[in-house]
Amino acid sequence: MNISIILSAGEGTRMKSKMPKVLHKICGKPILEYVINVSKKANIERNYVIVGHGGEKVKEQFMDSDVIFKTQPIGEEYPYGTGYAVMQAMDHIEDDSTVIILYGDTPLITDKTIETLISYHNEKDYDGTVLTAYIEDPTGYGRIVRDEKGHILKIVEHKDATEEELNIKEINSGIYCFKGNKLKYALEKIDDDNAQGEYYITDVITILKEEGSKVGAYVVDNPKEIYGINSRIQLAFCEKIMRNRINQNHMENGVTIINPENTYIEPDVNIGKDSIIYPGSIIVGETTIGEDCIIGENCRIENSKIGDKVEIYSSTISESLVEEGCLIGPYAHLRPNSHLGKNVKIGNFVEVKNSTIRDNSKASHLAYIGDADVGKNVNVGCGVVFVNYDGRSKFRSLVEDNVFIGSNSNLVAPVVVKEWGYIAAGSTITEEVGEGSLSIARARQVNKDGWVEKKGYKKDK
Repeated sequence: MNISIILSAGEGTRMKSKMPKVLHKICGKPILEYVINVSKKANIERNYVIVGHGGEKVKEQFMDSDVIFKTQPIGEEYPYGTGYAVMQAMDHIEDDSTVIILYGDTPLITDKTIETLISYHNEKDYDGTVLTAYIEDPTGYGRIVRDEKGHILKIVEHKDATEEELNIKEINSGIYCFKGNKLKYALEKIDDDNAQGEYYITDVITILKEEGSKVGAYVVDNPKEIYGINSRIQLAFCEKIMRNRINQNHMENGVTIINPENTYIEPDVNIGKDSIIYPGSIIVGETTIGEDCIIGENCRIENSKIGDKVEIYSSTISESLVEEGCLIGPYAHLRPNSHLGKNVKIGNFVEVKNSTIRDNSKASHLAYIGDADVGKNVNVGCGVVFVNYDGRSKFRSLVEDNVFIGSNSNLVAPVVVKEWGYIAAGSTITEEVGEGSLSIARARQVNKDGWVEKKGYKKDK
């Protein structure tokens, strides 16, 4: 059985935050979620997450996940260090299992790298294998010390390294693979005799090596995968890398992204081929965009489903369904529970909320459609307001097919406009409009000749 132990107990003091470090987000997801997901994708059957500071918040965030949480005791009477954290799951490690040690603050690690590390570890029949990388500036990282034949002798933490060891460019990622029985054996032998006074998981490698066990190393292809997050600056760095990964994946699958550096797409978004995404777009949550769409500049789309051949310009869409062929914007707003049928037009400064608008209807500009069911081939004129709220409760309006609503009209819900009904501009509708009827609900115009002169408002030039 493959087991992962994901260390997530650190305070993250450099983040300067009230929130646990592993709950900070990159591309809309907590850092820890990326690590858990890649572990599962790498066929790890059982995943243990070690929590400490803020552990209850972490557990709450992942309460629906099938990971197993173990809490590391905190306080002056308890030791610290990666080795002590791993010990919290020691009772759950079977002798014949393969154990991989991961970190909750390294979200860039991939399932491919984890799978390759495990395969390498098993093929070479190593008792312990460390994932390493070569980097130009190894400051802060543990160094990999090898003998003249290239075999690993030990791993030295930066603060414990000699001047010669500090010049080594190969560093320890902190990610390991162990045979279960060997890991448990070595954990019982490690101590805190070091500069930090902590229990290091790195000492497991030294102990295994000194006692004749087979210890190896696998060098990761892309050193950025092992990049950890300890500050807001590093958080932004990882965000950029993850965003580029996501955008590159979409482009490889047939999506045109005009400027990937200025386009924000979260990991759960799906986009069909031959769609074009313009700069400034933010597409988040579980959003699906169909084929041959144009997502214009500065759009925000979240948790929505967009059909094929839809064009959206400088607009916001939240938790809504847009069917094929629609034209939206610029500066339109679809609030939650909006459903546009095929070939609907929602123009500039039109807001739709909790409403259904069926095929071929249009609201071209400056309208509010809230809590309404609008039929096919309906024209909603400029300045129309669906008045849905009386100060206490919301009410719905029903507008059937082929209705024409003149500009600057108000539909005071609950109200029904029957098929082929016509509403004259400037009307306030409070009663049902019959099928094929013209409704005029406004005061009759009265012109009073000479009124201005009588009032003395007219002055000689």
